[in-house]
Amino acid sequence: MARPVVGIIGNRYLLNDEYPAHAGGTMNCEAVAEVSGAMPLLIPADPRYFTVAELMETCAGFVFPGGRPNVHPEEYGEAETEAHGQFDRNRDAITLPLIRECVATGQPILGICLGFQEVNVAMGGSLYPEIRELPGRENHRMPPDGTLEEKFEIRQRVSFTDGGVFHRLMGASKVMTNTLHGQGIRTAGQRIVVDGWADDGTPEALYVDGAPGFTLSVQWHPEWQAATDPVSRPLFEAFGEAVRAWAAGDRPAALRTA
Repeated sequence: MARPVVGIIGNRYLLNDEYPAHAGGTMNCEAVAEVSGAMPLLIPADPRYFTVAELMETCAGFVFPGGRPNVHPEEYGEAETEAHGQFDRNRDAITLPLIRECVATGQPILGICLGFQEVNVAMGGSLYPEIRELPGRENHRMPPDGTLEEKFEIRQRVSFTDGGVFHRLMGASKVMTNTLHGQGIRTAGQRIVVDGWADDGTPEALYVDGAPGFTLSVQWHPEWQAATDPVSRPLFEAFGEAVRAWAAGDRPAALRTA
């Protein structure tokens, strides 16, 4: 039986300062293929190439990974400032309507870092441009120097709602993760349930209340060593189960949020 296809949203890059390209992290493909048991398909984030409907017909589920750009603040009613960083309006034009359609139909989605923020904005929420500038908050950004192992070091504790979706999935109320983001949730979107927090109160895990399918999203990077990490593996396994259920014609998808 053919593996279901999981679309992984790509990011735009300029190679050698002159050649435009779309690319995605190898770790995301490895996690989808080796842990979720699906076939990864990198999707160029540009609405000129396809429609949301075509994407949903082609793929059984979607991963919205991290990336250099941020959601443009106009998407949540704020003016652009230098603190908001870089943007990719083409990615906004694909991810936000795609998330809303998948939430409505129950087609599985997994948001990671920027993808976590996109799910919140797609549902009407807003973002802080820089978490580390808020009183009492820590610096959640990736260290600028060091090896990949040092940058993705597991150093952040996340606490889940007692008995909540993530607590049940992980089998623990507190877990250790990495922390590699600058922005974060200011206001939660409609039906967004924040289900996990860093020690400084920063939202780190969410799902969409009442959605018929898998909508779990996290602010950290579970694709790092997903096959062996005790926190990452169950997340990608549960996503894979939901994707296979969708591909097999089950409606809604496998994981419930109640």
